Amino acid sequence: MFLFLSKLLPIFVYPLGLACVLIAVSGFLVWKRPRWAVILLGIAFAVLVLGGNGWVSTQFVRSLEWQNIASGELDSAGAIVVLGGGIKPHVPPRPWVDFGEAGDRIIHGAQLYRQGKAPLLVLSGGRIDWKEGGAPESSDMAAIAELIGVPGSAILQDPTSLNTYQNAVNVRNLLEPLGVRRVLLVTSALHMPRSLLIFQKQGFEAIPAPTDFLSTQGDDIESATLEGLILKLVPDVSNLQQTTNTLKEYIGMLIYRLRGWL
Repeated sequence: MFLFLSKLLPIFVYPLGLACVLIAVSGFLVWKRPRWAVILLGIAFAVLVLGGNGWVSTQFVRSLEWQNIASGELDSAGAIVVLGGGIKPHVPPRPWVDFGEAGDRIIHGAQLYRQGKAPLLVLSGGRIDWKEGGAPESSDMAAIAELIGVPGSAILQDPTSLNTYQNAVNVRNLLEPLGVRRVLLVTSALHMPRSLLIFQKQGFEAIPAPTDFLSTQGDDIESATLEGLILKLVPDVSNLQQTTNTLKEYIGMLIYRLRGWL
């Protein structure tokens, strides 16, 4: 139930959901409290315009993504841990597993392994039955890693975790008997601040190895052309999605802190 509510309730705080709630409430007030109805509609409009603004979205994303940018070559560790969340299952009519936005995670993890950064590649992630279903994401990531050239003997899987806290606990249970505490943690840059705190709480010496950056130096508003600047200021659904994803991480940090998970 916690997993379901953690997915459902924040929807009404995200920009699109919040705007829909405000519009719905204004509909009930329009006859008896027309002034309040107009105010709520104005707030809903502002939420969508600001959330979809390219400059606002970029700065909001960077507040998390740019916290753990590596200043040099990454250190070696006892294992490379890749968190799930970027691979879509092999469900017809897909010919095989598909890469989502965060599919960079397994590519980056396999690349670090092939660079000799660690002798083990730990893949963590299950599937939620009431979503798309399919095989555990860890097994899909393992298939991709082996296709890239990582030997199966170097891969450990956690096929049951359904959130970041479970990722950390299950990976600890896998690596503790092997005496491994120092790990390279691979996940999306936006997800890294929360993940890092959770893994550290579980006793890991976690080295951040972020990937899947939504914002780069090429997004700087100072270097934008006039055409690019105009497009950044006009509300766009992709910017709204990035704002939502960032807000999701901040809400996740709050909830996880209240539960004592970080």
